[in-house]
Amino acid sequence: MRFSGHHTIGKTRLVEVVELPAEMHPWFVATQAHPEFKSRPNRPAPLYRDFIGAALAHEERMDGRAGLAEASWTQA
Repeated sequence: MRFSGHHTIGKTRLVEVVELPAEMHPWFVATQAHPEFKSRPNRPAPLYRDFIGAALAHEERMDGRAGLAEASWTQA
């Protein structure tokens, strides 16, 4: 686990962002920040943009298997 984002208040450094290495999880980040306040449809916050990009890359790596599983479930 990597504590990658901090907010310094006086002598205290509060953890604001936590990440896991790719060996543990393909894309994991936890934050106390609110990137949605600065995100716009044509200018998404980097956190959202990269999450969507990682999800799309993961779907490509899975070679569509997730879509097939969903399709078979809806046909039952």
